[in-house]
Amino acid sequence: MLPYVIATLGSAGATCKASTCSNSTKDYCYSARIRSTVLQGLPFGGVPTVLALDFMCFLALLFVFSILRKVAWDYGRLALVTDADRRRHWQTEREEREYVASALHSDNHDRYERLTSVSSSVDFDQRDNGFCSWLTAIFRIKDDEIRDKCGGDAVHYLSFQRHIIGLLVAVGVLSVGIVLPVNFSGDLLENNAYSFGRTTIANLNSGNNLLWLHTSFAFLYLLLTVYSMRRHTSKMRYKEDDLVKRTLFINGISKYAEPEKIKKHFEEAYANCTVLEARPCYDVARLMFLDAERKKAERGRIYFTNLQSKENTPSMINPKPCGHLCCCVIRGCEEVEAIEYYTKLEEKLKDDYKREKEKVNEKPLGMAFVTFHNETITAIILKDFNACKCQGCACRGEPRASSCSESLHVSNWTVSYAPDPQNIYWEHLSIRGFIWWIRCLVINVVLFILLFFLTTPAIIITTMDKFNVTKPVEYLNNPIITQFFPTLLLWCFSALLPTIVYYSAFFEAHWTRSGENRTTMHKCYTFLIFMVLLLPSLGLSSLDVFFRWLFDKKFLAEAAVRFECVFLPDNGAFFVNYVIASAFIGNAMDLLRIPGLLMYMIRLCLARSAAERRNVKRHQAYEFQFGAAYAWMMCVFTVVMTYSITCPIIVPFGLMYMLLKHLVDRYNLYYAYLPAKLDKKIHSGAVNQVVAAPILCLFWLLFFSTMRTGFLAPTSMFTFVVLVITIVICLCHVCFGHFKYLSAHNYKIDHTEVDTIENRQNGRPATSLPAPKSAKYIAQVLQDSSPEGEATESEEQGSQDEELINADGMNDTDFQS
Repeated sequence: MLPYVIATLGSAGATCKASTCSNSTKDYCYSARIRSTVLQGLPFGGVPTVLALDFMCFLALLFVFSILRKVAWDYGRLALVTDADRRRHWQTEREEREYVASALHSDNHDRYERLTSVSSSVDFDQRDNGFCSWLTAIFRIKDDEIRDKCGGDAVHYLSFQRHIIGLLVAVGVLSVGIVLPVNFSGDLLENNAYSFGRTTIANLNSGNNLLWLHTSFAFLYLLLTVYSMRRHTSKMRYKEDDLVKRTLFINGISKYAEPEKIKKHFEEAYANCTVLEARPCYDVARLMFLDAERKKAERGRIYFTNLQSKENTPSMINPKPCGHLCCCVIRGCEEVEAIEYYTKLEEKLKDDYKREKEKVNEKPLGMAFVTFHNETITAIILKDFNACKCQGCACRGEPRASSCSESLHVSNWTVSYAPDPQNIYWEHLSIRGFIWWIRCLVINVVLFILLFFLTTPAIIITTMDKFNVTKPVEYLNNPIITQFFPTLLLWCFSALLPTIVYYSAFFEAHWTRSGENRTTMHKCYTFLIFMVLLLPSLGLSSLDVFFRWLFDKKFLAEAAVRFECVFLPDNGAFFVNYVIASAFIGNAMDLLRIPGLLMYMIRLCLARSAAERRNVKRHQAYEFQFGAAYAWMMCVFTVVMTYSITCPIIVPFGLMYMLLKHLVDRYNLYYAYLPAKLDKKIHSGAVNQVVAAPILCLFWLLFFSTMRTGFLAPTSMFTFVVLVITIVICLCHVCFGHFKYLSAHNYKIDHTEVDTIENRQNGRPATSLPAPKSAKYIAQVLQDSSPEGEATESEEQGSQDEELINADGMNDTDFQS
């Protein structure tokens, strides 16, 4: 089908040279633009004007951020200090226990170490909370500090960005140093120094032999991209805990199977197999909710108890949401005594929590995490369950049997490697099977319907025009407004609509954080490429119009005109302006984190008391969303690479975007977000998306060559062959795992030994120690001690923690998403 369409394009497009394209064709293509204000005769496509305006907005936003950072420095910081430093302390404590006598690890010592860690973090924050000192702090943060505070995934993400920056430097030197002068040497367009079209490939005649240079460079960019990503992945030492490699996740077990039976099955069926632990999974969603609410009530009681002991005056609160904002007392909103209210609420939640915890064992999910004594037997068992042995119509062999096979329903088991315990959403495990698929289907159907009609900003602006919203802008008829406004709107909508995609992935209730981030990344990237790149380039306003054009009887007749839109003389100026807006305004808005700030304000307003407002501050920070960040960044990179040859002036602005993005993400990862534990699939998925960028560049050159010289021209045939070979190799690698040495992946896996007693380090035998709570395959809420014990501990710790950072109960380990 593709060769037939391209051949038709060649025969139809050969009759439309650049010199004979009518104004009606331009109007036809500009229908997807916002009010047709872009690319209509302004000096150099309006790039200098947009650059100046966006840079001034960038400086203004940085000034606003510096003020907010100085005034509202506690925004999200208490959560980072209480959560991130606690996780880091667990890791440090686990390593030091091998060398420190057990007597030193009393409660007092542990408490001193914890407070020291928090104190040092606060000191570091105070050292960098000046008005502009945060600018230098970005450059002083080292990768080792980021790894310790933010986790290995943050380091992999930043390394990925640095390799993209290096790739754009190489592409920029070639595009600006060689391709741009070649384009400028043409004489097809008007001889005007202020004409943006002279910098594009449209300035060259169809018979110019220099077009071979463009085709060769497109192939070279593909090779450079693969080399850059292989270099990135080869330097990544992705650490996987030994516990993870020795643990299997089993789904489909008989719901009331006992752990001892599971152990017995494996030890009977497989020789030399020792099962260290079998952990069935239970429905803990409601238990986790009650636990979180109970802890909030407990903190509220402790807060007002301490306050009353200091002021000797009972506190009164309005227990309704937003009650502290009410200036008058009306029926049903009377104030109550705070300690009495929170004491009653805590007792009620404790009773509900106890009852729910007693019923948890009666709600098994038919899943289990089974840990074995070494990796070899784990791999053998996994291979046995997933081996493909065709037996009649069933393409799966029966696993080894034992005396417990029938009662455990072994033939129905689905076995895979277990994710890291910190990677699991325990509350989502209860949403599975048919219910999960129906939920996922409904969410994605609604999402598709929404994006089907509202794919690009053009159709939204068209709807706004019906209500004369944009008429004042049109009446101004000012080049500054007409250039700045459209690209700013494109950025705003391209930032807003992917947020909808992200929340769709969130409500799908994935079992792991990695799965949620991976789904977000792929859906956001696909949507952004359609919205920002493909549809505007083809002069289409939405997916609705795209599919109607694709399946219309006049598709082939209009195809030549549609693809001619891509290579209009000033077409690249729109995307240059978009990249500039993303570089300055987009990165500045990422620094401000306006959506998070708005949510923070809403939660503060809904809080019922000062204790709950302080609790909001302690739990405001969230994990960094690698999926959305990868998708957004790869969208801009794909736009830059796609137009790097047809419009080479875009590359320096793409490099500027990546440099600013890298600095902003370094700051946000270290200061604004909690560490996240994901698997390597999210990073390998991003590498696959990088390769899509030079492939689209080859597509653009193929369409251009076909439109100008026909499909049978040597440049067209060469580009087509290279494109087909590249796509075949990519599909074979992604789908079937072939061509590994030609792929962009070259990962090295390091195993971190944990929970073993055979290890020896520096001649010292490692002590067999319990793993921290986050390193066990059991929901955290089931590891907690009794509510009475937790209350006593929180009361003891509340006063000292409050002196440091106004946050009590540092050891509360709420499962944050």
